[in-house]
Amino acid sequence: MCGLAAFFGNLSPEAVYGCIEKMLGAQAHRGPDSSGVWSGTKSGANIGVGLRRLKILDLSDSANQPMLSGDNRFVLVFNGEIYNYLELRARLAASGVCFRTNGDTEVLLQALIKWGPDAFAQLNGMWALVLVDLMSGRVMLSRDRFGIKPLYTYWDERGLYISSEIKAILEVTGKKFCVSPNVANAFLNQNLLSISRQTFFEGIEEFPPAHWAVMDLCQLNKKSLHVSRYWSVSQDRRDYVSENDLLEVLRDTFMDSVKLRLRSDVPVGVLLSGGLDSSAIAGVLHHLNAKGRNITLISAVAPNGADEQPFIDATASHIKHGVEKVILDYSPSDALDLISEVSWFNDEPIYNFSIVAHYLLMVRARELGITVLLSGQGADEILCGYKKYLGFYIQELLQHGKLLMAAEVAASSFKRKTILPQVTYQEAKRYLPRWLHLPDIDIRGPAIIDISEWVSLGLNGGRVMDRQIADLEQFSVPGIVHYEDRMSMAMGREIRLPYLDYRLVNLIVPLPVDLKIRDGWTKWIFRKTMEPFLPKNIVWRKDKQNFTVPQNEWFRHQLRDSVFRLLDSEWVTADLGLVSTKNFRKRYEVYLQQTNGIAEMSFKDIFSPIALELWARRFERHLSHA
Repeated sequence: MCGLAAFFGNLSPEAVYGCIEKMLGAQAHRGPDSSGVWSGTKSGANIGVGLRRLKILDLSDSANQPMLSGDNRFVLVFNGEIYNYLELRARLAASGVCFRTNGDTEVLLQALIKWGPDAFAQLNGMWALVLVDLMSGRVMLSRDRFGIKPLYTYWDERGLYISSEIKAILEVTGKKFCVSPNVANAFLNQNLLSISRQTFFEGIEEFPPAHWAVMDLCQLNKKSLHVSRYWSVSQDRRDYVSENDLLEVLRDTFMDSVKLRLRSDVPVGVLLSGGLDSSAIAGVLHHLNAKGRNITLISAVAPNGADEQPFIDATASHIKHGVEKVILDYSPSDALDLISEVSWFNDEPIYNFSIVAHYLLMVRARELGITVLLSGQGADEILCGYKKYLGFYIQELLQHGKLLMAAEVAASSFKRKTILPQVTYQEAKRYLPRWLHLPDIDIRGPAIIDISEWVSLGLNGGRVMDRQIADLEQFSVPGIVHYEDRMSMAMGREIRLPYLDYRLVNLIVPLPVDLKIRDGWTKWIFRKTMEPFLPKNIVWRKDKQNFTVPQNEWFRHQLRDSVFRLLDSEWVTADLGLVSTKNFRKRYEVYLQQTNGIAEMSFKDIFSPIALELWARRFERHLSHA
């Protein structure tokens, strides 16, 4: 929705105002519709907060930010959407609160004034916020349950900087930052991003999702935030009279999640990929669309049509709705330039070409005038949709001595040809213990070569539900929402995620695994739920491929000369001690010689160091070589 900025510290009032303006300028793409700054002094600290606004709800200027309470005690800047703002507004009005605007920002402000941090448990939405209490001299920060909206903090001798994007802090401090060794190591070794509060820029931290914090301005010198968790994924399983009862509750909850995310005063679209998750959103929209509201379906397709188009067309035909197809026909010769461009908006390196595709999709969405888009991200994590979950399920059964059931689960997948027949070593190796990995060429440079830290991504003796929660909180969703937010906001678009409605997550995650993986199918209970809304070949589709370019093919052939030219140049990451170009050249040469088979490297083994280098070149003026 927006880009926020804040500073609390010892700069002069004039410098604070200029600081906020510069931070907002660095993220102007997030909010093309208006810009506002508020500054003042409290408890010996000079304060500045500001926001670049993308207008979604209440398009009037009266809803602009920063927003002050009627008595001028509180100042709020807020990036996101509170989907249940109408229900909260009615409750607040019934208690005597008067409203001047018609959007969600004032509702959020009044909810925080009335309920304090207890308000967070009542919000259904996505948010990152800074609230200043000018009477008490306290500052509150908060981020939504899944970190859909970003929030970064950085302390230096001048004070505390807060922003929606890292580049805003980079621009305003004028400093050079060391690359965090652990973050770079996790990215190069395991293709992991956003798994902790650390970022690639040492000292700049990501505020944790599902938390709030408070800070006293009179204690700024302590450089600390008192952070508290306000929500965790429920592990308590509800009892249902029957499976039909569960199906009804699940259907109603999902439909309400989609319905809430349609609240908008600007055009809305759906990213339709051809798989179950996005098709389910489109099917529910068709069911809810009794008054004929115009919703645009937008899909990314390959130029030769050999991808998801038959499935996209099947869903569109079933719900009698047209589709805006975006042909992503960029050539291999453009690929490296696009990685560099996308890395700038992403602030950190990207980990595959699908992020480039998402960026180009957002470019087209802007051209079409679609401001809000619903996406199916999050479904695989809560419904055990990824192939890896079958392996985790079999492991859990074996751990509990259920050998026959484990064999039946594996056999069902082979029989239906749904999961196990599609698994390759390249995909599976990141979940295997290190001792099961085939030999590889270590490309890490001297700055990180001695880091032994390895993030275990397997089940590690736990439950499948524990692994789902880990994916929601650390391994999967944080990285996904990071790039979805950055790519959409690069074009001033807003992504909404119905599957990450906390009510839906709390309903599905605690369910027994055999309701999610059954008879060789993933997402079994949700497939049953969606039968009334979608054609059978979509509901019971065996495979689903996200829009991709032929990444292995490109790196083996079309991009081969480009990669060697890149290797012949001076590498920033080599100067930083992050990558050994000599060893990476060896790895690439081995990659080119391999044929299909168990020993074949994944394209990610080639993509990650290239993406890291292109990111470093884009951000080199902000990186310290010390």
